[in-house]
Amino acid sequence: MKKLQLLPIFFLLFSFGLSAQQEFYKELYEKYPDYKEEEINQRRFTHELVVDLISKQEKNSDFRINKVGESIEGRSLNLLSIGSGETDVLLWSQMHGDESTATMALFDIFNFLNSADFKAEKEAMLKEVTLHFLPMLNPDGAEKFQRRNALGVDVNRDALRLQSPESKTLKRVRDSLDADFGFNLHDQSRYYNAEGTEKPATISYLAPAYDYEKSINEVRGNAMKLIVLMNNVIQNYAPGQVGRYNDDFEPRAFGDNIQKWGTSTILIESGGYPDDPEKQEIRKLNFVSILAAVFAIAEDDYKSVNIEEYENIPQNDSKLYDLKLTGVTYELLGNDYILDLGINHSQVPGDTPQEYSYRAYVADRGDLSTNYAYNSKDLSGYKLISGKVYPENLKDMKEVEELDFKDLLEQGYAYIPVGDLPEKENFTDYPINLVSPDFKVSDKISHSFFLGKDEEVEYAVINGFLVKIGEELSAVKNALIFK
Repeated sequence: MKKLQLLPIFFLLFSFGLSAQQEFYKELYEKYPDYKEEEINQRRFTHELVVDLISKQEKNSDFRINKVGESIEGRSLNLLSIGSGETDVLLWSQMHGDESTATMALFDIFNFLNSADFKAEKEAMLKEVTLHFLPMLNPDGAEKFQRRNALGVDVNRDALRLQSPESKTLKRVRDSLDADFGFNLHDQSRYYNAEGTEKPATISYLAPAYDYEKSINEVRGNAMKLIVLMNNVIQNYAPGQVGRYNDDFEPRAFGDNIQKWGTSTILIESGGYPDDPEKQEIRKLNFVSILAAVFAIAEDDYKSVNIEEYENIPQNDSKLYDLKLTGVTYELLGNDYILDLGINHSQVPGDTPQEYSYRAYVADRGDLSTNYAYNSKDLSGYKLISGKVYPENLKDMKEVEELDFKDLLEQGYAYIPVGDLPEKENFTDYPINLVSPDFKVSDKISHSFFLGKDEEVEYAVINGFLVKIGEELSAVKNALIFK
């Protein structure tokens, strides 16, 4: 009878504790602008900037900064440690050079640790854990904003052979710390959605398997519990936008092996978020998610989590497009067909890591009723109309500047012939494609066309960007140049 009387008290205290934690995480989220590292505001940045930002952490004597290795091309790999607790937590980012969201978030976390805010909470946390950060593990790949390192090797598939110095460094650091927890920080395709929903998998988690049977021991189980906790936090800020990454065992991968070597490993994948091409909102979610996990480790909060809730997180699916046009009428060989069109944009690097342009492509067509998009438009009853080439050949770009682009689109022109096109440029900031005088429009569905009813054009699609005729053309981020 006494045990029964104690139960309500226990649950009341437990509930109060969870409520207090959620309030703390809410404060972190709301105060995030105070900690955001303003030196980084784009996904493409160099190792030189990272080194400069790391050097600034020396102002905080609690940080211990050590060079722990070099990349193939001689760029430094640096470990930042802080805290005095017996529980070691290792966080590494950007082992794929073009997956930089979490690297940004780590510098936001450094600013948080350096701030005067939440002093008591931070001191208590750092007495229980020691944090070790290894930002930008693949600086050579980051320099070119590419997945692989200078050897052309996927660092995340080199955990066994250890041919790359970056791989050797991560293995050596993990082993020397015998880390209790590890955070493997990545980016994933923006076209992943949370299974069965139209919402993007903005954040996806995984407790990697350590064998083909996907067994669950205490090490992996602790990772699962932490993920449940992080998911519960992120649902407050991106409801329905969390996925669970595929857990098929990959014997060459670091996450799977680090789990196998005894470190509870959590994979965090940063996906897509509406109107967030530079992943600044996702960066914020990383900041909150990682700190929530670290505080939960320090306070042992994860231990009381129901591990079965891990399986309730929807799996990643891949059914998103940038633009989905539904019910378009398309004429082919004298017959009309009804098509849905799924259009995506690839990002093409520019002259510097900070520059890029968009190139659209039709990812799929047909019945796309089970697919979703960031931007969807029902165009039932609208007919697809090929874009026309402007009948006058312009001399150079100066003449292009004088054009009325709204008027041209109203007339159904998608291509402007120009005699003297820029030699080395394939993209234009104008909301219409520029072409050489001998250009011919393809009879296939491509990146640029019009949609109309009753012989009147109402919508234009220019390089995969949908605009309503007569309205502002700012939705066209860039168009294409064909020589």
